[in-house]
Amino acid sequence: MKQISSLLAAVALLCGGRMANGQESEEVQRFKATKIKAEQGDADAQSKLGDMYYFGQGVPRDYVEAAKWTRKAAEQGHAWAQHDLGGMYRKGDGVPQDYAEAVKWYRKAAEQGHAWAQHSLGLMYHQGDGVPQDYVEAVKWYRKAAEQGDANAQINLGQMYRKGDGVPKNYAEAVKWYRKAAEEGDARAQNNLGVMYLIGQGVPQDYAEAAKWFRKAAEQEYAMAQLLLGVMYNEGEGVPEDEIEGYAWILLAKANGYEKASKAISDLEELLTAEQIEKGQARAAALHRLIKQKSAE
Repeated sequence: MKQISSLLAAVALLCGGRMANGQESEEVQRFKATKIKAEQGDADAQSKLGDMYYFGQGVPRDYVEAAKWTRKAAEQGHAWAQHDLGGMYRKGDGVPQDYAEAVKWYRKAAEQGHAWAQHSLGLMYHQGDGVPQDYVEAVKWYRKAAEQGDANAQINLGQMYRKGDGVPKNYAEAVKWYRKAAEEGDARAQNNLGVMYLIGQGVPQDYAEAAKWFRKAAEQEYAMAQLLLGVMYNEGEGVPEDEIEGYAWILLAKANGYEKASKAISDLEELLTAEQIEKGQARAAALHRLIKQKSAE
């Protein structure tokens, strides 16, 4: 029913926002109501209207209009709008791409405590986009966002500790920040935490824990974790040795675009029998179905 409703809404938008009975869709009605408030100077409505233009909600997508309304809200000090306007300048959506302007708007929101903006500002310092590259400043802003629970900032802060960029190298701190994001379900963090257990950085080496975290990420279709979990099955490290299960996970990694899985597949196929290859392919298909069913729940 949800898919049918989405289809009807899409058809309604293509038909000028009207349903078959001539009534406007709820999305178009929301757009019109929001625009009235935005035109009256309501900053929150201006920010929402910018989102509607940006994503094509109740109106055809229009990045220029999105930037216009987002700017109106940003200039009133609306933190979300400031963050979003920074993103438009970073990507060049509706405005000329300008990293310095992106930094300007990210900073305004970040200084209001907006976690996403703090992470984005940290990223600009990390990469040297719009500001001189400065790992110490990157760490400063990543930390502010990470302490508010932003998973991307937690992962990036963990990476800074792991590499010693902007802070003294500290594997235990890297694990700490990876774990925070991993426990919230972030697949990249789960994979990174698995790697730390696999090689024994910041934690005692523990193959079973590594496999546990790789599985969590692999079940979210994180391709690198699928490859590493497959290798662990092939080697019998942290999990019972099972070449068919290992082959299946590596096939999924390749299907999800992880090219490094190609060589592992070639090497395995030289060792497996035709029957084992067939079973592994069937197991990969079954795993794929299970993952899709789980994600749809």
